[in-house]
Amino acid sequence: MLIELSVDNVAIIERAQLQFREGFSVLTGETGAGKSLVVDALELILGDRADADLVRAGAPKAVVQAVFDLSSRPDLVTLCADLGLPLEDDLLYVQREVQAEGRSQCRIGGKLSPVGTLKQLGRRLVDLHGQHDHQSLLHPDAHVEFLDEWIGEPVGAAKRAVQSAWIEASRLRSRVLDLDRAVREREHRLDLLRFQAQEIDRVAPVKGELREGEARLGRLKHAEKLLESTQEALASLCQGEHCATDGLRAALGRMNEVRRFDADLAGAIELLEIALANADEAARSLSAYLDGIEADPVELEALAGKLDSLRKLVKKYGESEASDPLESVLAYRERVEAELGELEASEGSREALSEALGRAEKTLLTAAHELTNLRKFHAERFEAEVAHHLAELGMERSLFQTHFRERALDANGSDAVEFLFSANAGEPARPLAKIASGGEISRLMLAIRAVSAGRAGVPILIFDEVDSGLSGRAAATVARKIADLSKHVQVIAISHLPQMAAKADSHFQIEKGEREGRVSTTVRRLETPERIEEIARLVAGDAVTDSARENARALLEVA
Repeated sequence: MLIELSVDNVAIIERAQLQFREGFSVLTGETGAGKSLVVDALELILGDRADADLVRAGAPKAVVQAVFDLSSRPDLVTLCADLGLPLEDDLLYVQREVQAEGRSQCRIGGKLSPVGTLKQLGRRLVDLHGQHDHQSLLHPDAHVEFLDEWIGEPVGAAKRAVQSAWIEASRLRSRVLDLDRAVREREHRLDLLRFQAQEIDRVAPVKGELREGEARLGRLKHAEKLLESTQEALASLCQGEHCATDGLRAALGRMNEVRRFDADLAGAIELLEIALANADEAARSLSAYLDGIEADPVELEALAGKLDSLRKLVKKYGESEASDPLESVLAYRERVEAELGELEASEGSREALSEALGRAEKTLLTAAHELTNLRKFHAERFEAEVAHHLAELGMERSLFQTHFRERALDANGSDAVEFLFSANAGEPARPLAKIASGGEISRLMLAIRAVSAGRAGVPILIFDEVDSGLSGRAAATVARKIADLSKHVQVIAISHLPQMAAKADSHFQIEKGEREGRVSTTVRRLETPERIEEIARLVAGDAVTDSARENARALLEVA
């Protein structure tokens, strides 16, 4: 429950502190005294948008603080733990600041927190009904939410199933549409990839082939020159009268003849032997090389063509700076093959996706059908309970019905629910906007809130002049109904009705006065003598008479 609300520098409220108790608390005051500002402060502490206009003129900031006792609500204690919000002996401290320049700050349990977290928590703590909330009943689109709120978790689970199925069906539908839209692009891409694969395959590159081919091309281009030079070198080395090998052999023979005369010749003789062996080896190598030299114009032309094709592939698909450019071409060919496989397989994916979409849509229809059945099953009891509360509110002869019709399926199902109403016996129920008066709508909203209060699981109900437009017996009945609600949840009401004020367990008065030349609003708890005076004012208006005071005493005694 809410045990304390502090308001500092909110518009004309300089400082106000309200200590609440269990049961029913009422706030009354003259028109313009600042009752709506208390509602603004409550909305601010529940996570509503901060407005710099709320800051009192001349003040640096507005501050609203609240203390909630969660000791009787272990579910909310668990929620705070899940959100990482600290409690002190099951007390939750919330503070909201609004700077004069418009910035706002939120602290929960002394810890800076996002306003979104406060709003999430606020929805579970407080159900605030403004004086114009009953007008939402005039909009049929909102009626299904009232019914769902009353049904509670069973319909919550069914709605989550519909939403999950809707998300999955939407995802698959989007993928199918994307595939269909991409058919032309896919075909163009397939044509390009197939052309590239064929172009590479026609040339059939091999790793290292470009470098080897360029070397081979150089030999073929200069075959005649290579042949001539090799033959001349071979002749100088081992052919003819004065060839190198003959000279080396002659020199080696002469040295061997005299080596016995001087041991120092051994080194020179060894070098001659090595030179002769190298010369012989060189002659054999040149002879073998000479045998392999061919001047083949046909091969030269073919090789030149192949190398030209390889270079074009490198330019289009490879990396010319790589150590082996053809290796990058072959890597590109592998990527082409992989993408071709994916695109060609996507035709099968389209069929598989269509089948999956069909299954998802069937699941969605089933979930939506179950949600509809659940709503219709509970609607009859909902009607009966609302009718019961309407009777207690002085509308015994009224008729209330929930009317279902089918609408386009979405994440919330396929049900359009509209409340039909008749205030008079024998008259058929019709849409609310066409027949119900403001007072009737207010009482119907109260009846709906009364049946939903316990089910919603919110421990605090706040009513801001929901009794507007009521008087006499209807006002007394509404007051009694709200007092009955306070036996189950904490109720705080802002009202102008003496019947409502008399029924309250705690009574606060909101007054506007002047202090030090400035208008200021104060809020204070009234004890019995002061309550009699305030209720008398509510009965009689500005001119409070003794009869009005007697009337006020009687109301309090009856309450």
